[in-house]
Amino acid sequence: MTSPPHAFHLAQLNVATLLHPIDDPRIAPFVELLDPVNAAANGAPGFVWRLVEDGAGDATGLRPAGEDVIVNMSVWESQEALWDYAYRSGHLEALRRRREWFDRHVEAHLVLWWVPAGHRPSLDEAMGRLADLRVHGPSPRAFTFASSYTAAEAADHLRADPPTRPEPSAPGP
Repeated sequence: MTSPPHAFHLAQLNVATLLHPIDDPRIAPFVELLDPVNAAANGAPGFVWRLVEDGAGDATGLRPAGEDVIVNMSVWESQEALWDYAYRSGHLEALRRRREWFDRHVEAHLVLWWVPAGHRPSLDEAMGRLADLRVHGPSPRAFTFASSYTAAEAADHLRADPPTRPEPSAPGP
């Protein structure tokens, strides 16, 4: 049996380590792009939802991964919709300039996973998916654009293996 269209949506979490505090003038060009980039997401075909801090227009004040790490989390109808927004819209300008504002990550900083339509992932859930990707590599539970899985593959996997939050890996030497 196949699922109806959009029975699942694609969630994404992206973390970025700031080179300077968010109120530092060197980060101002990034901050200036937040409203237009978020407005473009809100109006993009296939956009479903994005995380915002209570009383704010974005999630830059939420710091579940540390004081210098900002998060972006959203849900999309499909992987194609997210890809089109990320790489074929005004968002691409910000993406191209990311090295001006953010440190290079040595481990995964973007994770994708399928959620039932209507589900809004929590930050704990999202951080657990990122930890899963970092510890175990891509799987139907946590993957990237380069190593993606279909909603059907994820649904089959989730029925066989209920989600659990993996323990964070030990710090390196």
